Amino acid sequence: MKVKRGEIEGTLGQYLGNLATRGLLSMALALPYRSRVRAMGWFMSHVFAPLAGYNTRVRGNLHHVLPQMPEAEVKRLMRAVPDNAGRTLIEIYSGPEFIARMKDIRFEGPGAEILREARDNRRPVILHTGHFGNYDVPRAALIAHGYDVGSLYNPMKNKFFNEHYVKAIGTIGQPLFPRGRRGYAQLLKHLKSGGMIGFLSDVYVNQGALLTFFGQPAPTALSAAELALKYDALLVPIYGVRLEDGLNFRVQVEAPIPHSTPEKMAQALNDSLEAITRQHMEQWFWIHRRWKPEKQARRQAKLEAEKRRAAEDRAEE
Repeated sequence: MKVKRGEIEGTLGQYLGNLATRGLLSMALALPYRSRVRAMGWFMSHVFAPLAGYNTRVRGNLHHVLPQMPEAEVKRLMRAVPDNAGRTLIEIYSGPEFIARMKDIRFEGPGAEILREARDNRRPVILHTGHFGNYDVPRAALIAHGYDVGSLYNPMKNKFFNEHYVKAIGTIGQPLFPRGRRGYAQLLKHLKSGGMIGFLSDVYVNQGALLTFFGQPAPTALSAAELALKYDALLVPIYGVRLEDGLNFRVQVEAPIPHSTPEKMAQALNDSLEAITRQHMEQWFWIHRRWKPEKQARRQAKLEAEKRRAAEDRAEE
């Protein structure tokens, strides 16, 4: 089998990138917990984000959905968003020290008691969060309090990084299900047995439903809502909200989303995430290419062209 030069360069790049990441993580993990979390936030916001173009991404996303935002607030978020991302990364890799903090965490919101009842009655629950605060806090906190929570995850494109990342998130709690046919089958088995499963769907999905997020079109996966309807599961928005000290969290549990259509339920999830993000703007991952307006414009133009052709065909009949 012939190996292309680009494939070799890509693999080498992944390998070297992983070495650099592992070295950074090792240095951070050598520090006391509080120091490592603060240091990783500082490094991400002051060193890595400018080099990786994250600052430009944050500014672009904010301009797309909130064009009237004052420049001072934009600049604050250009630093604060990567800071939160860096803290989240090292927290996930901190294993036992991170888990120990979950035992005394507060569960707040109208859905907290509903979750306890679902756990006691083995009612299937789909937990839905976003890349907000520390997105692994709800799972870690629930597991620490005796909840049976499994989670679907996307394997990283960098296979070298993926190996230790999966190990890190697996240390926080099991079971984990890799996205794919086999992982999906295991996830369904867990759900149907009365377990809870976690979803993150605040990313751009090529063939997703054209819903809105912050008032702008944002293609969104319907899978969480569809599963809730199919298996009569509660669909509960849940968030790990970082507190002002930058180190601790509370878990916000919203009321279950009423069953209706997958589109209406998924839009309600988007609206829930938007509402809590507006309260803590620096905690959502504005680095994501959530909207991709240029790509959506091409998609819309294609749809309109297809409609015109269909109309012309009907007129000729």
